[in-house]
This record gives sequence, structure tokens and C-alpha cells, in this order.
Amino acid sequence: MASIASEISQRLADNAEAVCRRYLSKGRKEGRYWLVGDVHNTPGRSLYVRLSASPDGRGAAGKWTDAQNGDHGDLLDIITAARSCRTMRETLDEARRFLSMPITPATEDPPARRTKAPTGTPEAARRLRAASKPVFHSLAATYLASRHITDLTGCDALGYHPHCWYRASEDDDPDVLPAWPAMIAAVTDLDGTITGVHRTWLAPDGSDKAPVVYPRRAMGHLLGHGVRFGQSGRVMVAGEGIETMLSLRQVMPSAGAIAGLSAAHLAAILFPAGLQRLYVARDDDPAGAGAVATLTERATATGIEIVPLEPRLDDFNSDLRTFGRERLAANLRAQLRAEDAQLYLRTE
Repeated sequence: MASIASEISQRLADNAEAVCRRYLSKGRKEGRYWLVGDVHNTPGRSLYVRLSASPDGRGAAGKWTDAQNGDHGDLLDIITAARSCRTMRETLDEARRFLSMPITPATEDPPARRTKAPTGTPEAARRLRAASKPVFHSLAATYLASRHITDLTGCDALGYHPHCWYRASEDDDPDVLPAWPAMIAAVTDLDGTITGVHRTWLAPDGSDKAPVVYPRRAMGHLLGHGVRFGQSGRVMVAGEGIETMLSLRQVMPSAGAIAGLSAAHLAAILFPAGLQRLYVARDDDPAGAGAVATLTERATATGIEIVPLEPRLDDFNSDLRTFGRERLAANLRAQLRAEDAQLYLRTE
């Protein structure tokens, strides 16, 4: 199947302009490129398809890139999007029709088709995370940078999806888009198995969250689990939100951390083996206070020390954006145990 797809992809590339005129009809040719809004044939100039190979040989005909979100691919991807193909066989059959090639009989070893995982299940969460791209140099990284979060060391839990499905609520505008760019965060158990994901839908330029009523949602099995950064160890930091924990990691990058995603789930996180001291970065609200109280009660029975960390404002991302890293570190230094401050706090 791979060799057949490669052959057809090359034939499409040899006829790149004709492919664009058929499947990206709302675009236009400019020089050696075809310009259009996106793979769904939206009018615009964000996506550009190379119609002929570049003189230096580095750019192949038929390759495309969407400058708005960084997506890229070949003309088979364009056909898949244009015809809403569900399988590679459907895409290749459509390409064969365009190229006037014989359609492959269905008896020829079709690739196994995966059934759709039920919505909201751990399996659906794992598939979404597997379909995500690295967070680095993505719109998710742009969004985090707007929150003054730029050091993503040890953040393998994070990914980026350029077109993440958004199920509109009755409170959303009737014309709300069905898909947006999104930061995808893997929720894992103590063994590292993905049990869920958290999605943060983003504006098309990554400057803020998407203009929807519920830009953050989680799915899968969350109770006891969380979004983990760095390695588990004797000392760790826990908190509610992903951005809260990432803010702390700007000045404590070597400390293992876990985001529970809500006050209730923070209170229910499972303790890793060998944990002796857990710093709890609480939000400055009654729910945050309740989470600390519940964690303290649970941890005391297991011999784990709980140490609350208090932000100066409503949360630690507000502290980071308002006061900067140096003053954030100074506030934490006053609350950490002396040996932990020396070991984990980054000093510029």
C-alpha cells in the first residue's frame, strides 16, 4: 500500500496545477505556487502548494504548507480533506479517478480500518494524543509564550493538534467553528499510561484561547491521575491548572510536577512511590483551600508532608506575568524548605 501511495502521490505531483484547480478551486496561481486559505478550499492565501520543483532541488512539486498553523503534506492529503475521505483506500480511489487510472478491486488486501473509539474514553484520548504534533514551534508554544511560559523542558506530556474537534454547547454562538487549533495534554496514571487528555482550544494565531464558551475540556479517566511534567521523586509539586504548573517550572524546572486539572481532582491525586514531600500550589480561592485540606488529611496517613505554596495574586501564572521570574522565585524561596530551595530553584 505504501509503494502504491508513493506512486500515485508522484503522479499527482506531476500534475500539481490540475490537482489544485480541481480540489482547491477557490485559490489562484501565483508564480510557481497555488495559494488558497486552507486544505478545505477556503478562500485566502495562507496555504501554498508548490507547483514545480525548486531550482535548488530542495522543494518538491506537490508539497504544501499552511503558514497559519504550520500544517504540511502532499497532494494526497489535499484530496483526503477535499473529499472527506475516511480511509487511505478512499483517498487513493479518488486520486485514481482524477488520474484516469483503474480503481483497485476491493479484494486487494485493503488496510485494516480502525473503528472509531467511543467519545470520551481513554482509547479516544490516546488516539487524539497520538495524532498530535510536538508542542515546540507550534501555536500552542505561541500561546504559552503569551503567558510568559517559554521553557518547555520536560514537557513531553504536551502536544499540539491543528484541527481539534470542538463540540459546541447550547451557550456557544450558532456559527461557532467545529474545529480549532488546540494544546493537547496527556493525563497519565502512576505507570505512565495515558488515561485521558486535556484540551485547550486556541485562537487561529495562538495569541489567546479560542473565542468559545468552554475553551478548556478534559476527557477520559481523570480521577487520581494528572498531567505530569518531569520525573517523580522524593519531592514534587502539584497544582490545579496546567499553566500554573508550567509557570512554576519556569523557576523550578528540575522538580517533578503534576497538574490535577481541577481542585476536586487535585485533592484526589494518587501519590507516587517514594514521595516524601509534596508542595501544593493552590489557587487563591475556597476550592483551592479545600483541596489542600483534603490532600493534607490523605497524605498524613501515609507519612507524606504537605507544604502549601501561596501565590501573591490569584494564581502563579498571574504572578509570573505580573512580577516576572525573579520575584516569583523570591516568593517561592520564602515558602520552600531551605534544602529544596537550594536544590530546585533556578538562580539566574
